[in-house]
Amino acid sequence: MLKLPAALALFCAIAFPAFAESLQERMAPCLACHGEKGQSENPEVPSLGGQPAYYMLIQLYLFREKQRKIDVMVEMAKGLTDDDLRKFSDSLAVLPPPKPEDGPADAARMEHGKALAQQYHCNVCHQGDLSGVNNVPRLAAQREDYLLKALREYKSNARVGYEPTMQEVMGPVKEGDIPDLAYAIARMK
Repeated sequence: MLKLPAALALFCAIAFPAFAESLQERMAPCLACHGEKGQSENPEVPSLGGQPAYYMLIQLYLFREKQRKIDVMVEMAKGLTDDDLRKFSDSLAVLPPPKPEDGPADAARMEHGKALAQQYHCNVCHQGDLSGVNNVPRLAAQREDYLLKALREYKSNARVGYEPTMQEVMGPVKEGDIPDLAYAIARMK
């Protein structure tokens, strides 16, 4: 039995051969950095598997419009049409969600990180299981190094979102708590 992403790719290749081939070729650089199977193996590069399509559409738009300033992503998004952005985000959204960090977890850090996620209401916008929805990203099992980077950037206002919620949430979070928050989230399913 074919898994959904494989079946979808096969269907697209049969129904729209020119489109599927060009889209696959165009997505190759994305998958090289962000992971062919939805899980990045590159430091500080997010895993895209399991991300809501609408969230990724917004992020690609922000890169194309140079409102998020990560040079490689701004360059990759340059010249993409609105239709391209939709095709990329829809195709990436069917990648499987990443798996949590391997190995035994430090129980104290997990408990502290989960308490912080509850205290700062991560489970409200990002869903109870941190799987994200609509324009809110999946956090569960994201790379720990990426989470640390993103949370610190939100706290320092170095990372500007399309609305100020994360800057407001991260404002009161102590710098010393950010590592345990990232640690726990990276290990959640």
